Amino acid sequence: MALAFDEYGRPFIILKEQDQKTRLRGLDAQKANISAGKAVARILRTSLGPKGMDKMLQSPDGDVTITNDGATILEQMDVDNQIAKLMVELSRSQDYEIGDGTTGVVVMAGSLLEQAEKLLERGIHPIRVAEGYEMASRIAFQHLENVADKFEFDATNIEPLIQTCMTTLSSKIVNRCKRSLAEIAVKAVLAVADLERKDVNLDLIKVEGKVGGKLEDTELIYGIVVDKDMSHPQMPKQIEDAKIAILTCPFEPPKPKTKHKVDIDTVEKFQTLRQQEQKYFDDMVQKCKDVGATLVICQWGFDDEANHLLMHRNLPAVRWVGGVELELIAIATGGRIVPRFQELTPEKLGRAGLVREKAFGTTKDRMIYIEHCANSRAVTIFIRGGNKMMIEETKRSLHDALCVARNLIRNNSIVYGGGSAEVSCSIAVEAAADKYPGVEQYAIRAFADALDAIPMALAENSGLQPIETLSAVKSQQIKENNHCCGIDCNDIGTNDMREQNVIETLIGKQQQILLATQVVKMILKIDDVISSSDY
Repeated sequence: MALAFDEYGRPFIILKEQDQKTRLRGLDAQKANISAGKAVARILRTSLGPKGMDKMLQSPDGDVTITNDGATILEQMDVDNQIAKLMVELSRSQDYEIGDGTTGVVVMAGSLLEQAEKLLERGIHPIRVAEGYEMASRIAFQHLENVADKFEFDATNIEPLIQTCMTTLSSKIVNRCKRSLAEIAVKAVLAVADLERKDVNLDLIKVEGKVGGKLEDTELIYGIVVDKDMSHPQMPKQIEDAKIAILTCPFEPPKPKTKHKVDIDTVEKFQTLRQQEQKYFDDMVQKCKDVGATLVICQWGFDDEANHLLMHRNLPAVRWVGGVELELIAIATGGRIVPRFQELTPEKLGRAGLVREKAFGTTKDRMIYIEHCANSRAVTIFIRGGNKMMIEETKRSLHDALCVARNLIRNNSIVYGGGSAEVSCSIAVEAAADKYPGVEQYAIRAFADALDAIPMALAENSGLQPIETLSAVKSQQIKENNHCCGIDCNDIGTNDMREQNVIETLIGKQQQILLATQVVKMILKIDDVISSSDY
């Protein structure tokens, strides 16, 4: 784009390759952007809440993903429009920061855009709308602080944590076993949590899956599961009080770095070479035995000869173990990763109470369990399921539950779910709108209406009459001054979310409101779009 002047000094703009570009200005640009944002929100709207539908996505190479997780749906979708990409990033940032509420945040942003469109049509300036939204989001943020409850939990009383994780899991495909999965998630987080510092390192929780069995067979292992088997079929399958040598050096004879050729022209020379190799392997195995190791875990492979020798010397071994798994094994067993045989010492060995190889079903699949470790700060959640898609979706659901448990350990404030927090904020924002003179109050009222989109979507997805249900809940909240009234999605017979135990984290809700408002403000400020029209 270039700026030029004609002979009278009047400026005009020259676009390069003008015939291949389209330009939208003013209200048209804003409407086009708003409709792109709304289109993305409309896709996710049906997958909100416990009765939400799942989406099936097929990637270009034929992989099929079935999921209910907003962030995953948007990641997998191939989005061209730049504004729609902003919505994808919005759900991604919610996923990174909070881990849960990725669908809700997009639905909310879409609803804010919808309300903004009505205001723009009335001739209100987009900046005034954006400022009104900013004020309203601050009111809602503060109101959530005021209505939030704190709940106490400790290592012995984990029920409150489990209830919150169950709320997260209830909207997923795994909701029939949500109780057991929530317990697994909470126990896993508490196993690796540092309750003094209120910090949780989720990298220490490894989530493994294996097709076969049923979802109820999912278990939490206080240790590590490695998807490998013993390197020789005749090695012992169970080792108690194992002392583990963790090696990153291969069990092979050394290879010179230079190009070399060995001429062997007599049998004696061949024998010498063979004995040399054998001695080399002998020394290696002996070194492991001398420091007292009863199990070797190696990042690289071994020669068949080394394997044979290890088997004869009664030293079980596992080969080709990945780097991340090695680190987790080292953390769990309290061992050190040894890069050279010369550096092996008894202090560097890890300790585990039980190492066993377990076979599954009728297949040849075997996995190694390393349990009762010296330091149980690394745990594994082992998922079983009927097919690969089910396992992948369970992993995503568990990730959400783990994130919720982590957020509660960091900040134990909660609000009630089922749309009750949004309805309560909507009422508060509506009441506060009268205090603001000027055009902003229209935007603040519009924000209050937009907050109703989430309870509306919940009611719609549950097959209830959306407007009727929402107005009933709203009037009940105002009448009883009870901020726990929400949409009764599961048809239990009470609108009180405190009784239904539908709990959400405060920071998750606040983050949703802040992120959605920021993105909408950004979209409203765009008034000129020049794009290549080759789409």
